[in-house]
Amino acid sequence: MANAKKAKRPAKKSKRDTGAPDPDLIRDLVTANHILFQQGVVDGFGHVSVRHDKDPGKFLLARNMAPALVTAKDILVFDLDGAPVSPNAPPVYLERFIHGETYRARSDVHAVVHSHAPAVIPFGVVSDVQLQPIFHMSAFLGDGCPIFEIREAGGQGTDLLIRNPQLGAAMARDLGAHSAILLRGHGATVVADTLRRAVYRAVYMQVNAELQTAANSLGRINFLTSDEAKAATKSVEGQLQRAWDMWALMSRNLGLT
Repeated sequence: MANAKKAKRPAKKSKRDTGAPDPDLIRDLVTANHILFQQGVVDGFGHVSVRHDKDPGKFLLARNMAPALVTAKDILVFDLDGAPVSPNAPPVYLERFIHGETYRARSDVHAVVHSHAPAVIPFGVVSDVQLQPIFHMSAFLGDGCPIFEIREAGGQGTDLLIRNPQLGAAMARDLGAHSAILLRGHGATVVADTLRRAVYRAVYMQVNAELQTAANSLGRINFLTSDEAKAATKSVEGQLQRAWDMWALMSRNLGLT
């Protein structure tokens, strides 16, 4: 009589399976990539991440690709050292350390946008002109917008990219408790406690830069006061879902989302 084959036990779920990120969070991250492209904050370069909803020591970020082309299957999980969790991960962004080191330094931050938005670049290279809130929609800039000088952290011969944890940590230190930081000759990094707020801030940081440049040609600018900025931030950012819904619809109409 032939020996009966033993039934296979069902495979146990790994910790990675049980701790998988919420699919809705992944969908929002895909949409965030598309919105930032549609709004002109990013082009073929730039990236946006969100902290893992089940493990604060990890974050979600797309593989190395243009933001407009990101789909759910392109989203990877990283640890705070910038290493992808998957052992067979595709090529990843060189500047993923911007995200990991910011999350490490700021427990209150749950989303990070890094861009090379054209309008903000001049404010990182002209030392005697500061990026300041010119209207209520960009009031979050009222807490200041420091400039990261990579020469101080990486020496005179870098390619200006945040390509290692040391440079990422230096940028995060200069960011401090602010909502945004300019990277001299490079771009900007914007942070927030939610993904949708980070996208909103990245869009309106660019708008503020455009308006400030235009107003500067007319004469002396009357910026928001600190108290006005605090009040406007609370009021306006309490309604940012309106902007997200509109931008998501515009992205879908372009066939992006």
